Amino acid sequence: MGAPDRATLNRRQALRALGVAGLAAGLTGPLAGCSSPFTDLRLTIATGGTQGVYYALGGALADAWQQHLGLAARPAVLATAGSVQNLTLLSSGQADVVFSQVDTGADLLEATPQGDPRSPRALARIYDDVVHVVVRGSSRFQRLADLRGARVSVGAPNSGVTVIAQRLLTVAGLVTGRDLQPAQLGINESVAAMQAGTIDAFFWSGGLPTAGVSELAATMPIRLLDLSDVLKPMRAEFPVYSSGTVPAASYGIPNPISTLLVRNFLLVRAAMSDDLADALVAALFAEQPRLAAASAAALTIDSRAAIGTQPIPLHPGAERFYRSTKAL
Repeated sequence: MGAPDRATLNRRQALRALGVAGLAAGLTGPLAGCSSPFTDLRLTIATGGTQGVYYALGGALADAWQQHLGLAARPAVLATAGSVQNLTLLSSGQADVVFSQVDTGADLLEATPQGDPRSPRALARIYDDVVHVVVRGSSRFQRLADLRGARVSVGAPNSGVTVIAQRLLTVAGLVTGRDLQPAQLGINESVAAMQAGTIDAFFWSGGLPTAGVSELAATMPIRLLDLSDVLKPMRAEFPVYSSGTVPAASYGIPNPISTLLVRNFLLVRAAMSDDLADALVAALFAEQPRLAAASAAALTIDSRAAIGTQPIPLHPGAERFYRSTKAL
């Protein structure tokens, strides 16, 4: 018999995290022929807009977790406004696993009393969001300050996009409602409004590429504003952000642009059992090819990068997994 391939090794690693022994070399499902301690578990995943990366990855994770944990029911995948709403759902117990940006997650951690079982804990850093400020290719806008007087979507209510947009606009010296005409639209609505000509620009924070922005670029020439002039003051005031580059040809843009990067996490409540958290993370890494097929953003998922969730602590069950893989 030849050496096992990488997928088989990943499945075995997931099984070890679940404490299931005796995996046969030709086994096709991690829990085939075994009973699972999680069979009757019902999970809910809070994601984002249906044209965003959160939603695409949430669906892939639901399939992976049902298979690897032996769940009788596929986890429910909620389409939401994004990070802020997701964290509200997590705190209230209406969602078990949520996607969140680092900034909004850090805000919740700071606002939650120490030792509170509802406090957020991280399973993994999964990928970094790229801040998009999308305009028409023929527009006059070149930097944020040029948006004075424009009709601008600053993100859906209760979304992490709105948090970032307001912070960036403030740093650029713009006040929504006074210096520009704001609209609060999610990614789906922003794309439709741009196509209809009812907005001049929109903010989005998402993986590269984001399906909705790609679809827009297929219907009209677009550009992304370069944020070079606001990156330094933005990062000085909010150190959770970092800077990065969107390559030329992304969405058909003619030149590379500098922008803000935002780490994205999978978060759970501190009250989640260590065994469940461990199993969720094990399945995440065992099924990375499935996730990458759902969104190219998942190609960057790596166990060593995944532990970079500061200031939000890793869940102890997640820590156990990473120690078993020598990532910690």
